[in-house]
Amino acid sequence: MIKISDKDGEQLVRLARQSVKKYLDESTIIHPIDQNQLSQEAGVFVTLYYLGKNKEEHLRGCIGFPIPEKKLYQSVIEAAIDAATQDPRFSSVGRDELANIIFEVSILSSPEKIKVQDTMDYKNHIKIGRDGLILKWKYGSGLLLPQVAMELNWDIDKYLTNICYKANAPPDIWLMPESQLYKFEAMVYKEAEPNGKILKVI
Repeated sequence: MIKISDKDGEQLVRLARQSVKKYLDESTIIHPIDQNQLSQEAGVFVTLYYLGKNKEEHLRGCIGFPIPEKKLYQSVIEAAIDAATQDPRFSSVGRDELANIIFEVSILSSPEKIKVQDTMDYKNHIKIGRDGLILKWKYGSGLLLPQVAMELNWDIDKYLTNICYKANAPPDIWLMPESQLYKFEAMVYKEAEPNGKILKVI
């Protein structure tokens, strides 16, 4: 698991916001200077939430790279812009929306295959609030970040059912021996309010 300081985590969230703002304003990609921890390779997801009139959060975009292939700051820039413009579930974020959008950055550990003799034992190897999940089956795959199960108050059964839905699979496909489950951990930083104080979630 890559270790970064809370200051670095805050910097990454600021970078995510700056990247989206510059892209929406100028159609250009920001090019920050290489910096120590931020130049390490790590998996990254950037999640955007739209803050409604009653301060309720609505998912507005989420894109990332589960495998560490690029420098951390590069992954954050690309994932942030893609979350704002390329998530197929949503239209592209407008410049006028940014004042109402909360940015969240998740830095991922490398996925680890969960090895069991009996698929029912998966439940004993997954901890809610700590482990994110990746499910691979013959027709595709799906990923859920660890904070999702925590935020939605899922138990382990709901978590496993929903990772199947995320992979566009039947809700019990995780029980099939040919399916593969992977887990990973994450360090998660999020704005408390749009462009506001940044808090560590996990």
